[in-house]
Amino acid sequence: MRDYTKFYIGGQWVEPAAPNPIDVINPATEAVAGRINLGSAADVDRAVAAAKAAFPAFSRTSVKERIELLGAIAGEYQKRYNDMAAAITEEMGAPAWLSNQAQAALGIGHIGTAIEVLKNYKFDELKGTTLITKEPIGVCAFITPWNWPINQIACKVAPALAVGCTMVLKPSEIAPFSAYIWTEILAAAGVPAGVFNLVNGDGLGVGAALSGHPDVDMVSFTGSTRAGIAVAKNAADTVKRVAQELGGKSPNIVLPDADLVKAVTGGVQSVMMNSGQSCNAPTRMLVPREKMAEAAAIAKQAAEATTVGDPNGNSAMGPVVSETQWNKIQGLIETGIAEGATLVAGGPGRPEGLDSGYYVKPTIFADVTSDMTIAREEIFGPVLAMLSYDSEEQAIAIGNDTVYGLAAYVQGEPEHARQVARQLRAGQVNINQAGFDLMAPFGGYKQSGNGREWGDHGFADFLEIKAIIGFGEAQAAE
Repeated sequence: MRDYTKFYIGGQWVEPAAPNPIDVINPATEAVAGRINLGSAADVDRAVAAAKAAFPAFSRTSVKERIELLGAIAGEYQKRYNDMAAAITEEMGAPAWLSNQAQAALGIGHIGTAIEVLKNYKFDELKGTTLITKEPIGVCAFITPWNWPINQIACKVAPALAVGCTMVLKPSEIAPFSAYIWTEILAAAGVPAGVFNLVNGDGLGVGAALSGHPDVDMVSFTGSTRAGIAVAKNAADTVKRVAQELGGKSPNIVLPDADLVKAVTGGVQSVMMNSGQSCNAPTRMLVPREKMAEAAAIAKQAAEATTVGDPNGNSAMGPVVSETQWNKIQGLIETGIAEGATLVAGGPGRPEGLDSGYYVKPTIFADVTSDMTIAREEIFGPVLAMLSYDSEEQAIAIGNDTVYGLAAYVQGEPEHARQVARQLRAGQVNINQAGFDLMAPFGGYKQSGNGREWGDHGFADFLEIKAIIGFGEAQAAE
């Protein structure tokens, strides 16, 4: 059992101000996998003070020094790669293959991307005699989720380090193991004391203290829209910058000229990956009305081919992260049935043969309408809602008919798909199941948040812009 009860503050592993231990549950077995302490405002004060003290020196380091530091982190990450992947599987139930090929891989991917961006990033630009310079914003607070735990940590920490910020991280208390290993990696890589700090805790005890702290200059939050609103309200009193990556209910428009089998099968597989626990999952599939029956049959076959079981085995899908999440998903599946959607595959309860663990059946609903709960609420589980449309204009309107705007998907003849993609109000649109692009900005429209992460766009939220007027004249006088 993992004992991760200390916090990392000022370059040291320290005891919490007041011990408040909780168990961390392995969602595949429902057994206790480890223990952490929940922090308090007193722990946040210590961590923020350490970050504030470290900022003047670290913010003045050279680009070369920060590239070398990020390179050292990448080297230490590689040494702990297998440990990281195993921790993610244990803490949140991702299948081992997914933890190795995607979850852990994204962590080191963001470090490498930050290095490449930093090599050519222009912090200074002379316009006439005015110097426009970009400077690190200061002390950053990071509040990260459990569903892609190291991805969300790395895509904040790597660019923040790259530009010279210091920081305090509060990872999810549900899946904290990977954050602990990440912290060990940074310590081993020689990150200066106080530059990176870790305080475990929940939203009320640590998240609120961080987002409202007067010495925190910006807060970057990834999680539900409900929690993101609370963070923004709490941060408003100190007028700090708030970057948010929140919920989604992403449309997947299957155009009439798409390869129906490929489009529907790929769409189902995308929803089921990570047990449906991805904020950008294509959970609303829009198909031409005349093709609904055929598409539903294809989706049923794809769902029933999705194996569910022990994440350390060969299953395509493991459990969802917690009993709370399992109960929420079950309630929404029951709501879908009660509101009249056609249950094509899956349904309530655990898959056959799995009597323990938070496993959910891969579930498909057809004949869903936009007013149904399952078409509007983010389920965050392996549940696909299939809606029909009569015209392209209607498909686009249905796709945009959501309070969210994190992602959207289009399947069809490439030029046709490009035309539709331009009309969808989402921060990222994927055409024909294209793969990851670590340089593509990630973030949402509307209630899916503000700001962008990943690649060169991921630097912006960690920088202030200063205009030094007359800089060119002063330089010429020298």
